[in-house]
Amino acid sequence: MVDFQPPPFRTLDDFLLSSARLSVPDVRNLDRWNNRIINNLLYYQSNYFAFAAAFLVIVGYFQPLQLILGATIVILLFLGFVWGAENKAVIRRFRRNHPSLSLAAILGSSYLLLSFLGGVAVFLFGIAFPILMILIHASVRLRSLKNKIENKLESIGLKRTPMGLLLEALGQEQEAGS
Repeated sequence: MVDFQPPPFRTLDDFLLSSARLSVPDVRNLDRWNNRIINNLLYYQSNYFAFAAAFLVIVGYFQPLQLILGATIVILLFLGFVWGAENKAVIRRFRRNHPSLSLAAILGSSYLLLSFLGGVAVFLFGIAFPILMILIHASVRLRSLKNKIENKLESIGLKRTPMGLLLEALGQEQEAGS
């Protein structure tokens, strides 16, 4: 954690407005699509965290106890999954070979558990919807040449950021910018 760095915010113009180039990903080339998502998650991570935090604040204002319950369940299931992946070879292989299914399993388990406890609406709007919007943006956002150059220069440092650590916990150890 000594090398931990706060990532920079990207401008709203670069992130979403006029200079943002969007394109539907090529779903036939899963490696390239996965690479695009990971690079965008790393490059725009501060913007993504701010977006998710804004949703959490809005939902938390209206339903604070249910949001705390939902966040606690998601965090505990995520930590349990990471612990299982570190201690069980079967889970570690599954995490490495199927990172999208791993995330879906964590969110699906959270949804099922919260459906029994009555916090589904808060889960869907406060937790799942921001994650879905972030993944959609990371999927369709094309990087400019400037972004690619900056990403190459930052690629070593990006691994020690919050998103780098989160991606590593989900089994995405590939280098940024590759």
